This record gives sequence, C-alpha cells and structure tokens, in this order.
Amino acid sequence: MVSTPANGTRYRFVWIGDEYVLHAAFFILAGYLSGSVLYAQVFSSLFCNKNLMEISDDSNPGTANAFQHCGFWCGLLTLLCDLLKGFLPVHLFLENARPDPCAFAFVLAAPVIGHTFSLFYHFHGGKGIAVTFGCLLGLFPLWKPVAILGFYFIAFSVVLRISPHYYRTIAAYFCSLASMAFIADRMEICMGFLFISFAVLFRLLTSKEKKEQLEVKWLWMH
Repeated sequence: MVSTPANGTRYRFVWIGDEYVLHAAFFILAGYLSGSVLYAQVFSSLFCNKNLMEISDDSNPGTANAFQHCGFWCGLLTLLCDLLKGFLPVHLFLENARPDPCAFAFVLAAPVIGHTFSLFYHFHGGKGIAVTFGCLLGLFPLWKPVAILGFYFIAFSVVLRISPHYYRTIAAYFCSLASMAFIADRMEICMGFLFISFAVLFRLLTSKEKKEQLEVKWLWMH
C-alpha cells in the first residue's frame, strides 16, 4: 500500500514489525559504513599520493583540502562522492519504508556520523559538511531542510560575513537547527539534524584547526 502525506511526499508502507526494524537497522549500518569511506583520502592518494590528514593544517580529509592540496579533479570527485554517500542511503530508505521517527532520525544522521567518526580510520574523520548536504538532498522532494542549511551558509558568507570558516560553520548549524524546528515541521528530520549537528560540532571543536579570531561584518563593511 502506498500512502501520500499532506506534504506530497510518497512512502511505501511495506515493512512492518521485525522486518521494518531489520530494514531500518540495515540502512543505519549501510549509511554509517558509507560515511566511513573518506573519499578525500582515497582520491588524494590516487591523484597525488598524499595523506590529507597529515599534510593539511586542520587534519581534515574534506572537499576544501582536496581542492587545495590535490587539484580540481580530486576536489570535484571528493565533493560528488561525499554528497552521494549521504544522499543514497537516505533516499533509498525513504523509497522502501515508512519513516518511523526514531529510526529515520538515525538513518538520516548515520552517513555524517560515519564521516566524522570513520570506522576505517580509527574513528577519526572529516567535518561532514558536504555529507550533511547529501543527506538532506536525500529527502527530495522535501526541499526545505537543505534550503535552510544552504541559506545560512550563503548568508553568513556574503551578507553577514562570519569568518573564519570555523565560526561560520558553527553559526550555520546552530541557526539551521533552530529554524528546522519551525520550518521543516517534521520531528524525525529535526531529530536527525540534531544528531548531525552534534557530530559536526564535536568534530569542529576537537579539531586541530587553529582557532583564529572571530570577525563578523556586514556586506557593506570593509
């Protein structure tokens, strides 16, 4: 049986009882393992035989460092794969199961948790920003959550400029979390993004990145 909620998102009510639990557990594990593959490490090794965790200032195996240290194609492939490893587990889960709030919150967050606490790198990983966008894109056709996060990153980059990027990311996640409680109007999404925010912010706060002085300026200020 197929049910269509008021917001137009379609879910297939095909998994019930123990089968649903196993199905949700599979996607939580798959999402975590998918997130644990650090593509910046993979492609930096292939393209330029470098270890981004060792050569980057913040020891972050992420998209920005892939672009900076190994070039355009390495960065582009890292970005695409980081988006996909968040998108696919979430999107496939929604295509085949009724999203129980608690289970779906963990499915939504699992790829980001895998990226920030990678099983394959002794539970060290990246910041998880690109993966977060991938997970939120997996909610399509529900677009508000990814639009909220994108809005704050853009606003804090070009309107109310918060620098360095460390503080911009913290502000964007805090504001997005608060906004989703009112705009997204879906408990499971708010719960999932709460788990995501904890993982990303913990990784930021414990990173080796040099904490430069916070600057906040409006666009028209120099």
